[in-house]
Amino acid sequence: MEFCLTRSLQILERTPAVLRSWLEGLDDQWIRCDEGPRTFSPFDVLGHLIHGERTDWMLRLEMILASSPQPFPHFDRFAMHQESRGKGLQELLDTFESLRQDNLAKLRSLNLDQDQLGLTGTHPDLGTVSLRQLLATWTAHDLGHLAQIARTQMVQYREAVGPWRRYMRLLRGSDSD
Repeated sequence: MEFCLTRSLQILERTPAVLRSWLEGLDDQWIRCDEGPRTFSPFDVLGHLIHGERTDWMLRLEMILASSPQPFPHFDRFAMHQESRGKGLQELLDTFESLRQDNLAKLRSLNLDQDQLGLTGTHPDLGTVSLRQLLATWTAHDLGHLAQIARTQMVQYREAVGPWRRYMRLLRGSDSD
């Protein structure tokens, strides 16, 4: 599928509601579970998404539109551990929803055209990237973290499913189909 801003917005605008519907009211064991050291729990994913709303996507978009010559600032993938400390799930859901709404309103107000989508910036690790690629990555990033939450929660029942595990690829690990 080729990038289309309208299609990306369909995903980006729904992510907060998906997360709220999925996570709100769940037992804390579903919210705080992870897959081991340096992996994200669903709570961590939500904090990570919030950090991205504040310091990544729109900042980089604005740098590209301003033809800023310096590389994008480094993104701390683990900043949520400090930023989310002492906060509850409800507060994170509300914060994410508000930040995402604001960012998408700003994005829509720009009325980006094809020429602007082709403008470039400099990622500190990847080099030259286009605005189109940035927006496609924002969308794929959301989808990847939704899949991560599903996988993280699913593996909590790896042993509990018993023999059905053989039918569940994500529970088999690296086994082939």
